Amino acid sequence: MYIDPTMVPARCPGPCAILALVLFLGCGVVMSSGQNDTEPIVLEGKCLVVCDSNPSSDGAVTSSLGISVRSAGAKVAFSAVRGTNHEPSEMSNTSMTIYFDQVLVNIGNHFDLKASVFQAPRRGIYSFSFHVVKVYNRQTIQVNLMQNDYPVISAFAGDQDVTREAASNGVLLMVEREDRVYLKLERGTLMGGWKYSTFSGFLVFPL
Repeated sequence: MYIDPTMVPARCPGPCAILALVLFLGCGVVMSSGQNDTEPIVLEGKCLVVCDSNPSSDGAVTSSLGISVRSAGAKVAFSAVRGTNHEPSEMSNTSMTIYFDQVLVNIGNHFDLKASVFQAPRRGIYSFSFHVVKVYNRQTIQVNLMQNDYPVISAFAGDQDVTREAASNGVLLMVEREDRVYLKLERGTLMGGWKYSTFSGFLVFPL
């Protein structure tokens, strides 16, 4: 089989070029040239060749040559919302976990709607934000963002003169694979419900 030498990036190190040729033969796809030694060479389809002197083995196939091969479809994002004010008996006033009943986005399916817990599929930097609304409730509420049962950040809502108020916050976190992230009601109750509340997160970049 003839391999056009122009299909192999000229600036990629020798071992990477060899692996690129192997992937070319195995995947039967077309490669585009990289701009520098660390930029991924995208193969049409779902293959990436990453020339990396310090590759991560988490979520990637790494050879002894120091080359990391990752899936181009490794994207993670979720967004959940509370669509009703009805509060089942197992909800936050007993378990203290703040539950959601609708998923708007769940790329990768790593957000468990029933448990309302996100479990990280890989190590990386993640962005999380939440907006918890209390309705017709004069109590002050405190909402914690939890990582493996440890509070990371909090938000408060305690204005007694409004019918609706939200406790909101956001953060960037270094998360390990299989870490669990969820919301906990640390103080107060959500007796009036928490309709329109949201909880969202996404992978910024892997480590």
